[in-house]
Amino acid sequence: MSARYAPKQAEETCCPIIELRQYIHHPGRRDAFIALFDEYFIEEQERYGAFIPGQFRDRTNPDRFVWLRGFANMQTRRTALHNFYRVSPLWQAHRAAANKTIDDIDNVLLLKPVRAATGFCLDPTNRPLRDAPEEAGGLITATISAFEAPVDERFVDFFEHTMTPLLLSAGATLLGHFVTEPAENTYPELPVREGENVFVWFASFADEAAYSSYHATLMQNQEWITSIVPALQMWGASLEEELELLPTRRSLLRHRAEEQETRKDCEA
Repeated sequence: MSARYAPKQAEETCCPIIELRQYIHHPGRRDAFIALFDEYFIEEQERYGAFIPGQFRDRTNPDRFVWLRGFANMQTRRTALHNFYRVSPLWQAHRAAANKTIDDIDNVLLLKPVRAATGFCLDPTNRPLRDAPEEAGGLITATISAFEAPVDERFVDFFEHTMTPLLLSAGATLLGHFVTEPAENTYPELPVREGENVFVWFASFADEAAYSSYHATLMQNQEWITSIVPALQMWGASLEEELELLPTRRSLLRHRAEEQETRKDCEA
């Protein structure tokens, strides 16, 4: 773990800058990349100043790998990425094998928590070790809504005070919500989606059945249908994507039954 992210800090505010990265792999090659990632690329990136909250298989696309990478600030991001990709001996040793699996890496959103308390609430010591047995990590969703203008405080208030109670009552465990980080890309060697305004919220579910039940409950909720959906349209929010993600064996971000209570502790 990087000294820039002592466990106490990571528990409270992970992370001021977040990349939401979606990779498309050549058919049948995703798991080869995941094996390399979980074995070599988590601690090595953190050694240079990044933080890896989670990495996932996309449930609906067998060739898509989604992962999150966090930083203390944009300058740290520039330095950490330069040192990992240009200096790290582990990356140099395994980059050819990793890159051979990849078809596209350009779908990247640069995000920031709406407030420090809306970032991920994580304890880095919970990350499974390399030799830990495979354990179910539940299902994580990332819901991405696009806006014509930067997301303002009024929409955030609407999400937190009107939408959130309905999401929770339907069975979602909320993990954090984020907006576009508008700063210039400090490491242009890796492109990001620029000129976009998004609001992204993450939730977790015990398993696919729990997610299906949540979705069905929400779609049958009259308040959601008659109030929330029209309000979202009024705000000019278009649902760009809802990612359904299965944590890899060593993903730190995964479903935990006690997550809501842990979040309350982080926000206290």
